[in-house]
Amino acid sequence: MPDNVTEDVKPPKPSWRTAVRGNVLMMGLVSLFTDFASEMMNPLLPIFIAGLVGGVKAAVYVGLMEGIAEATASILKLYSGRISDRLGKRKGLVLLGYGLSAVSRPMMALAGLVAAATAGLQVVGLKFLDRVGKGIRTSPRDALIGDSVPKEVRGLAFSFHRSMDHLGAVLGPIAAMAILYMLIGDTLWNAPAARAQEHAVDIVELDSLRW
Repeated sequence: MPDNVTEDVKPPKPSWRTAVRGNVLMMGLVSLFTDFASEMMNPLLPIFIAGLVGGVKAAVYVGLMEGIAEATASILKLYSGRISDRLGKRKGLVLLGYGLSAVSRPMMALAGLVAAATAGLQVVGLKFLDRVGKGIRTSPRDALIGDSVPKEVRGLAFSFHRSMDHLGAVLGPIAAMAILYMLIGDTLWNAPAARAQEHAVDIVELDSLRW
């Protein structure tokens, strides 16, 4: 073949073996277990806060916690991605983000042991720290996944990661429900109906706060 003739080279066909390896596999597994832990805890947090502070205060703390936490995570995603581009390093921010979440979640169980009067605020603060971790890690993590595979298989790499993330989100609440059932049995199912009137009083009290 003459030197001046170039042969068309077809790009490699996308395959799971090419896409799911190294950083992609690791981030998928980390997201699986992180979302498993997060979604196992999140449905129980309102009950936990109600047990700490009770009444209308619990509803206020839950609303405050979710609003501040999610807003913080969304804002930090913008800045963490920009910082990772400037530094040219992704893994440090990813590790920092996952580390903050891993530390803050178990500490929620200790809320109220010291300064019981501020137990609700302690949970809100730790949830805020957890979402700070999410905001820091999300953009650099996605960039790391994109950097780790050829462009032909980036779609497969991201689909694997999101699948693992959502699998953890599905398994977490199921595990929480199973653990609660083993610990308290039929009370888990009977308590909501038995306490409906009591909660109705709380709703009336909360409604009186509107202006």
